[in-house]
Amino acid sequence: MRENSDTRPLLEVRDLRIAFSGQEAVRGVSFAIGRGETLGLVGESGSGKSATSLAILRLLPESAEVSGSIRLWLPERDAGEELLTLPEERMRAHRGQSIAMIFQEPMTALNPVMTVGRQIGEAVLAHAPKISRKEVRERVLDAMREVALPEPERRLNDYPHQFSGGQRQRVLIAMAIVNKPALLIADEPTTALDVTVQAQILALLKGLRDKHGLSMLFISHDLAVVAQVADRVAVMQRGLIVEEAPASEIFARPRHFYTRGLLAAAPTMRTDRERPLATV
Repeated sequence: MRENSDTRPLLEVRDLRIAFSGQEAVRGVSFAIGRGETLGLVGESGSGKSATSLAILRLLPESAEVSGSIRLWLPERDAGEELLTLPEERMRAHRGQSIAMIFQEPMTALNPVMTVGRQIGEAVLAHAPKISRKEVRERVLDAMREVALPEPERRLNDYPHQFSGGQRQRVLIAMAIVNKPALLIADEPTTALDVTVQAQILALLKGLRDKHGLSMLFISHDLAVVAQVADRVAVMQRGLIVEEAPASEIFARPRHFYTRGLLAAAPTMRTDRERPLATV
C-alpha cells in the first residue's frame, strides 16, 4: 500500500554523519521537517548545526566524509529523492529552487560589485534560463516587494553597500524565495542585526512561511530567537541531537541538562544581575 504523500515529511534526515580529517563533527543526527513546519536547530558554536545544513544542500568541501540519508519528498514526485547520492546536475536543480538558503552575513554572501537586482535575477535565470529579461525583472521586483524592500523599482540597480544591514538581509531573503522553494534554510539570519531589525526579519520570515506554506530549518544559538519562529526545536551538542520536542515543551519542561543550561545562560527581565549567568 502506497503511503499518502500528505503524511510524509518534506525532508527526512537519518543517521547523518560528517567527518573532517577523520574527526566526526556530526555523529548520527536524525530529524524530519513536515510541510509548512519550522524546525529550530539550536546549539553553541561548533555543535554541528551549520555543517548539517550545508550537507542538505551538498555544499560541504570535498574533503568532508558524509554518510547517512537525506531524503527530499516533493509533493509533485511520488518517490523521495536521496540527496546524498543524487547526480550533481539533478542536485543543482534543487539548490535555489526546491531548497534555498539564507546565509548569516549578507556582506559576505552578496557580491559587492553587482547590483542587487542582477544578483536576485541570477537566481531566477539559474533555473529558468530561457525567460525574457522583462519577466526576470518582474520576478525580481515581486521578490523585493515580498520582503518589503522600499522603492524596489528605484533600488533595483543599487549595490549592496547602499543598503542598511537589515535591508541587505532582506535582499538575501528575496534571492532565497524568488523561485518559491519548498524548504528554506535560515542559518543564523539575525545574528548581525540589532534587536529591532531582528524582530522585523523574524516577522517577515513567519509571514512568508504562512503565505507560501514554506517549510523552514531555522538555525541559531539563541533560544529566545528560535522561540519566536519554531514549531519544534532540536538541540545539538557536540554533533548530536540531545533533545527534540515541540517548542512550547522545550521552553516549559526541558529534559536534557544541556538544554537547561542553554536556557539558564540566556538573561531575562527576571535575571539576578548580581549573579553570573550559567555556562554550558
